[in-house]
Amino acid sequence: MKLFAVFFLVLASLFVFNEYSAQTVLRIYDYETKEIYVEVPAKEGDKLFFGWIHSWEKIPWHEYYHIDASHDLILDTIAFPAFGAGIPENKGTKVWIDNGMIYMGNINQVFHEFTWINSHFATRDIKLNGQLIARGETLPEHTRVNLAIVKRRFFDGRKKHS
Repeated sequence: MKLFAVFFLVLASLFVFNEYSAQTVLRIYDYETKEIYVEVPAKEGDKLFFGWIHSWEKIPWHEYYHIDASHDLILDTIAFPAFGAGIPENKGTKVWIDNGMIYMGNINQVFHEFTWINSHFATRDIKLNGQLIARGETLPEHTRVNLAIVKRRFFDGRKKHS
C-alpha cells in the first residue's frame, strides 16, 4: 500500500510539474509529421505579422494579427498595394491608404491556427512583435505547415527541426 501511495504521489507531482512548467509558444510545424520548424515564446497581446505574395496578382499582401486570451490569432488588418482577383474590397470596418498600401482594419476574424503550403517565393516574412521568426525560404518548400499558439509542456516529447 505504501508503494502505491509513493507511486501515486510521484505521478501526481510529475503531472503538476508538467502543467505548471507549461509555456505558451508560437509554433510553426509540419501538418502531417508534426515536426517543429519554429517555436518562440508568445503571449496574449503579442503581434504577429505574416507577409506573403498573392499567387495570382503577384503583389505583396500583409496580415496583422494579435494573440488573444484564448491563444487564438485575431486578424486585425490586411494591406496590399492594389485590388485584383481574390482580394476583398470590403473587409473590416476601417479603410485607409498609407505609403501606397491599402489597409483594411477592424477585421477581428478569429483563427485557431492557420495552414498553408509553404513556398520559398510566396511566403515572405513572419514576425512576432517586429522580430523576424521565419521566412518562406527557411521553411521546407511545397510543404503543408501549420502556425498555432500552443502550450508547450515539459514532457510533451517535441522534436525540433535542425
